[in-house]
Amino acid sequence: MSAPAPELVLSGGTVHTPSGPVVADVAVRDGRIVGVGSYPDAARRIDCTGLDVLPGVIDSQVHFREPGLEHKEDLETGSRAAVMGGITAVFEMPNTNPNTDTEDRVLDKLRRARHRMFCDHAFYVGATADNAVELAELERIPGTAGVKIFMGASTGSLLVAEDEQLARVLAHGRRRVAIHAEDEARMNARKDLRVEGDPSSHPVWRDDESAMLATRRILRLAREARRPIHILHITTPAELELIAQHRDVATCEVTPQHLTLAAEEAYPAIGTFAQMNPPIRSAAHRDGLWHWLRAGVPDVIGSDHAPHTREEKAKTYPASPSGMPGVQTLLPLMLDHVAKGRLTLERLIDMTSSGVQRVFGLVGKGRIAVGYDADFTVVDRKGTFTVTEEWGESRCGWTPFAGMELEGRVVGTIVRGHAAMWEGELANQAQGEALRFAGAL
Repeated sequence: MSAPAPELVLSGGTVHTPSGPVVADVAVRDGRIVGVGSYPDAARRIDCTGLDVLPGVIDSQVHFREPGLEHKEDLETGSRAAVMGGITAVFEMPNTNPNTDTEDRVLDKLRRARHRMFCDHAFYVGATADNAVELAELERIPGTAGVKIFMGASTGSLLVAEDEQLARVLAHGRRRVAIHAEDEARMNARKDLRVEGDPSSHPVWRDDESAMLATRRILRLAREARRPIHILHITTPAELELIAQHRDVATCEVTPQHLTLAAEEAYPAIGTFAQMNPPIRSAAHRDGLWHWLRAGVPDVIGSDHAPHTREEKAKTYPASPSGMPGVQTLLPLMLDHVAKGRLTLERLIDMTSSGVQRVFGLVGKGRIAVGYDADFTVVDRKGTFTVTEEWGESRCGWTPFAGMELEGRVVGTIVRGHAAMWEGELANQAQGEALRFAGAL
């Protein structure tokens, strides 16, 4: 007896499978991939001729600000920005108000997100000095991305700065722990280096050693605890060189911002709108990140989407908050880097799909293969467009990349067989569901 016809076929595109790119159809039934080949019959077809069909792009670091900070962003608006930029799934961070540091607060976010977010989603549990012994259970809640530690630059009670506290957190649980690695004590000692009205002093205050010191400490503590860690938003080449020597315990992330912007240009041009933690550093730092990316060290690319309102960002430094939007521009920026020969499309797929699946133990995501979720990001690699604030879906209403002309255009975002976005048009109904992880089934 022959199998029923697929419900959906993406036809004629260059499909990027684990075995390499092939011009083929992709067949979908019940939200999952049922075949890659030739499928002339289908209830619905989407013509992808001349386009590249990528595994759904995953952004494993976003701050969507809900609950408590919805004037900057919420789960719905953040997810609109995500799918407009080709993102099919996100991992959202715990520094909301209140912090996401208990079971009830995780479950509250999951309830708020289901079928209100346009993309699939998971939520980090924030580690604190008080909840360490509970983390082994909290990280197993279905829909959690794992535990997040802020060694510096935290909100609420999420600062875990001392070695004794860090060791206690690492001792409870088994899943990979995400780390914001900046050394709180060093940054506190250097606050006088901030120059009022001069955001270019931000990377002077939060210098290379602030990052390197924290990274060295957490690598040592992770090895002692025999606990895998994932170090977020790396900004210094020296950290990547060090992490390369500790691959048994550590994976790491870089962001499009740190691969694209340079202090010498960004601070004079956009001032506090370039302010983030860890900081945008020099062109030499940026070039060094690219060196280690080509060497294969960073495992994933995350946007660290962290919106603030225009009025908040316009405050005089250092009263201005750190953070910038980025979920909608992650893929367009990186496609432009592919077009300019800085990395291959295969390496980009590894860092935004299969790499995320490998690092975090995602179930059913990250590759175009039979049995996996029908998540696809469809792009026109030859298409060009100019980033504008009007294009942005984030509630904050601005982007540090406004005016940039990029080569590589996102055509569509398909989440479990549903077209969340196609040719700039959002779906009428959000269909986002919680992600599944091998460590939390």
